[in-house]
Order: sequence, then C-alpha cells, then structure tokens
Amino acid sequence: MKYILFIIIFFSLISKAQVVNKTDSNKLKENPSDTLVVDSGTKDSLKIFKPTINDYLHQTQFSEKKVFDTVMTFEKTYIFSQYNNKDNFGRVQFANIGAGFNPLSYEVNAEQNLALLPENKSYGIIGINDVQYYDVKTPTATFVYHNAMKNGAALKSTYTQNIGKRFNFALEYTGLRSQGMYRNFLAANNNTLFSGHYVSKSGNYELFAHYLHQNVNNQENGGIIEDDLFQSGDSDYKNRQNAQVNLASSSSQYSYRRYYLSHQFSPFNSEKYPFRIRHTISHQGNKYYYAQGSLEPYWYDAPQEIVAGFPLSTKKYSDNLSNTVSLVWDNEKFKLDAGVRYQMLKFGATPIMLPILEIPNEIKENRIGAVGNLQVKLLDKIQLNSFLEFSNGSQFGTYLKTTNNLKFEPIKDYFVNAKVNFQSVYPSFNYLLNTSSYNNFNYYLQNAKNQAITEIGGNVNLKWFKTELFVNYFRIDNYTYFDQFAAPRQSDSSLNISQIGGDATFTYGRFHLNTRVQFQNALTNKELLPMPSFIGRANIFYQSKAFKNAAEIQAGIKVYYFSKFASRDYFPILNEYLLPNSSSFSIGGQPIADVYFNMKVKKMFFFVEGQQIGTLIAHNQAYAFPHYPVYDFRLNLGIVWYLFN
Repeated sequence: MKYILFIIIFFSLISKAQVVNKTDSNKLKENPSDTLVVDSGTKDSLKIFKPTINDYLHQTQFSEKKVFDTVMTFEKTYIFSQYNNKDNFGRVQFANIGAGFNPLSYEVNAEQNLALLPENKSYGIIGINDVQYYDVKTPTATFVYHNAMKNGAALKSTYTQNIGKRFNFALEYTGLRSQGMYRNFLAANNNTLFSGHYVSKSGNYELFAHYLHQNVNNQENGGIIEDDLFQSGDSDYKNRQNAQVNLASSSSQYSYRRYYLSHQFSPFNSEKYPFRIRHTISHQGNKYYYAQGSLEPYWYDAPQEIVAGFPLSTKKYSDNLSNTVSLVWDNEKFKLDAGVRYQMLKFGATPIMLPILEIPNEIKENRIGAVGNLQVKLLDKIQLNSFLEFSNGSQFGTYLKTTNNLKFEPIKDYFVNAKVNFQSVYPSFNYLLNTSSYNNFNYYLQNAKNQAITEIGGNVNLKWFKTELFVNYFRIDNYTYFDQFAAPRQSDSSLNISQIGGDATFTYGRFHLNTRVQFQNALTNKELLPMPSFIGRANIFYQSKAFKNAAEIQAGIKVYYFSKFASRDYFPILNEYLLPNSSSFSIGGQPIADVYFNMKVKKMFFFVEGQQIGTLIAHNQAYAFPHYPVYDFRLNLGIVWYLFN
C-alpha cells in the first residue's frame, strides 16, 4: 500500500511530463515543454525521471528561455576557435590571445557610455544584458578550453544548479594566461561571475541578481623595433623571442566590477492584469592602471619631457551607482516598461600638478533621468523593439540613447530586420583626461561636446543558400579620436561611414562553402578613421556523421582577408588607437589561412586548427598593427564540454 501511495505522490509531481511506454512503438513527439519519463510497461511499475535537452534552459534577464545549443554547426568554428568565444569577423588579433584586436570595422560599444573602458580592453567584457541565467533539472557544468600562444591556456568553467523548482544559482570562472610569441607580451586575464534567478510559487515575484569581477591584465611591449628584419624573414627572427621590442617593463591592468539586482512584483492577478512594479539597483566600478618598472626611453627624448617626482604607475577609475524604479505592462502582444533612474557618477585619476595645465583629480555628479522599453508583436509576423534612455547632469551633460528594431516576415521564411539607433553622449571617459609621468601624455579635454551617433541599417535573410544581406550607415557628429600625438580631438564636421555586405552558404552533398564579405568606406573625413575597404572570409568544409553515427566531423580550410590600408597605431599607455604617425605603415593585403578538423562526440566538441599555414611555406609578413605582427603558424585547440548530470 505504501509503495502504491509513493507512486501516486511521485506521479503527481511529474504529471506535466510525458510518459513513454517501452511496449509502445509510437515515437516520442517533440515538445519543448516535456520531460521524458520511462515506464517499464509492467503493472505497478515505477516511472523513471529521465531529463531531455529541453530541460536545460538559459536566458538573459526578463527574456524568453532558450535550450542549450549542442548542435554542431559551422558557425561554431568561428566562435570556439577564439579565446573570447565570439565571432571576430572584422577584427585582426595580436600575436597573443587575451591581448585584444585591431578593429577593422566601425561598431558602437554601449559599454563605453559614461564609463571608463579603454577600447582594447573591451573585447571580453560581459555587459548586463550578456549575463546568462539558467533553469536546469539536474546539476549542470560546461567547460570551454583554449590553448595559449606559448605557455598557458584559457579555461571557462560554469556550474549551475536548481534548488527546488524556483531558484537557480550559477558560478562561472574564466582564467587565461598566455605568454605570447614576443617578449614582454604576457596576458593574464580572469573573471568571476555569480548569478541567481528566483521565481515565487505564484509567479508574482521574480528576481535576477549577479556579481561580476573581470580583470584584463597585459604586459605591453610597444611593438617590435626592427620591422625590416621581420618582413625579410631574417634567420635571427625565427625564434620570435629574439626580436627586440620597444618597451621592457610596462604593463596595463583593467578591473571591471559590478553588483546587480533587478526584481519585479505583480500586485494583482497577473493573468487578468499583467501589471508589475520593477526595481533595479546596480553598482559598477572600473579601474585602469598603467605601470612601469622604470621610465621607458621609448616615450621621451629629453629630461624636460618627464614630470619630476610623479609616480611611475598611474590609475584612472569610474564609478556608477544606478537606481531605477519602473512600471511594467506585459502581455503576449504588448509590453511597456517605463521608469525613472537616479545615478551617482564619479571619474578620477592619479593627481598631478602641472605649471601650464590644470587637470582635475576627480569629477562627480548626480544624474536624474528616465528609461523606457516597448515591445510589440503583431500577427506573428511583425515585432518591434524600442528602447529609450534620457538623463541629465551638471558635469557630463545630457545623455540620450534610443534603439529601434523592427523585424517582419513579408514572405514565409524570408525575414527583414531594420534598425534606427541614435545616441548623444559624452565621450568615453578615457578621452576626457589622463595623468602620466611623461609630459606629452597629460591632457584634459575641456568643454567636450556630446558625440552623436546615428545608425541606420538592417539585414534581409533569404531562403536561397541561407543568405543574409546587410547594410549599415553611420553618421557621427563631434567624432572623438586620438591624433598621432595621443591627444584627444573632436571633429568639426561629421564622419559618415557606409557598410554593405552579405553571408551565404552553398551546399553540394556533404561539402559546403560559407562566405562572408563586407565593403566599407568613410564617405567624409576618411583620414580620421582609416579602415580597409574590403573584409572577406571563405570557409570550404566537409561535414558528416562518422564512426557508425557515434560522432560528427567537420574538416576544411578558412581564409580571412582584408585589403591594404594605412592603419591606426596601438598606444599601450591608454590601450587606445592613434592616427598614423611618421613611423607608421600600411598593413593588410595578406591572406590568413587556417586548416581545421572539428569533431562532436555526444556533448563534447573538439576544435583543432592549424592557423596561419601560409607561414609554413613563406615567412610571415602580416601585421595586426604597425610594429605588431600577426601570430605565426600555431596549433589552435578548443574544447567545449557540456555535462548534464
């Protein structure tokens, strides 16, 4: 009797699950909401809980849940072969993982708004809307491994578990250490992320919270000295550690820390009145250090260019305490979120006293503003997402940002995405001021104007050859940049940029060809933002099941190319990019080819690449920046492993 009672109780707990009888020859119908329960088919048998992939979900805050993606697609060879686990099309990497990229294509990074974030430290930063929250039926772990460029590795590990049905916590740690191919170029990055998600039994209360701490630490070598020896393939340069570099004891460290909590409450019956009150509070602190063991002769020519008594190591920091209360109306077709936001901002640097330039030690202000989100769905064919934020303060001026995205399906399986985005915001804080032991690199951008960016564009997805066509146009007023002397400037006239391109995949049996091309041009003020006119990528590969369907394999060759152009220079003191100077030279016009073999076995992926195979035949002449070569041939290994316990 007790045994029967136990079965009844157990069955009531899983009554929403699907039961499959082994004696039943019918196939299990696909249903994302179902959990598989196996019944032996005998009388009084115990139903055994057996979770499926649909029981392992992730989401960003207040968004739809998605199933873990464990399908092997060619897109993953662009992602999991990269240390930051992103497709870095439109960028070219230094000769070390964790050291950043040269951005070949213009893009807007909202993480730099009203914050201190040097551009070359931004490529692995996790924003608020990037944080993943989970809902898993059993404890789950994932591991993503990348080997380093000489001595080291990068490992991202995630563990998540539900406690009961309504609370989930996750812990993520990423550690990276890579010596690099040249002297004084060590990268030692790490991040720690705790996250939690809770939903009350009634569903009237929901909470998202996380803590994030990221460090992006790099030795800075200033580039190689003897470029002619590198370009000629001199035998003394076969061991890259023999190459002389410009800096011997310099390094940069960037710390990004955030506490975040957002929760909402439904005071009424949410089915009848989909009305909620939402509260969000966060604190974000950014710190940037430039350190050196001694004064570097590369940065000065005469003693009078040194600030006497100033510390060799400098610090800049920003803080943002944000508190938002909003009202939310949320139903299936229409969602509106509107509220008020209060912020306390602070930005400062190592104090300095100069005879001809007064640089403030710290700038701080209180700001008040409003935020709003609108989502509209019509006829299951049209979806509109709009966001608006406005704030005002005494020190950093008026802030206005709006993003508007429209997605519709004019013909079945053909999608159009259109966007109109605008922001008017103070320049990134790294442009505002800097203090340094070198006189030439002390500056204060007084009376800065808002940099206004208008972005219009979109893409069309066609069924033929899985094609995507895209076009983007940017107009940037008061474009803010660093000139060839590392001084911040703002342009008097607008910078206009056009981008057009496409992505397509052609298939013949088990052979595939994926191509992506982008044509771009600065229509005005070309000299302020040098860029290649063409960026292209081709990937020809074979994909098939193998080993009696126990595995799936991909094998192919990828070629990446960007046209020759007069690139900006990399400036280690600021971790930013400067306009070309007298020692600069053009880069590009050198194809970068990789051969690869990828394999999936159950829930484990192996990504194996022979990168820069052209350097096995001829000496390397490719650069990421002037004086900073691209890596030579290397065996690049990536492993992704999902453990659903």
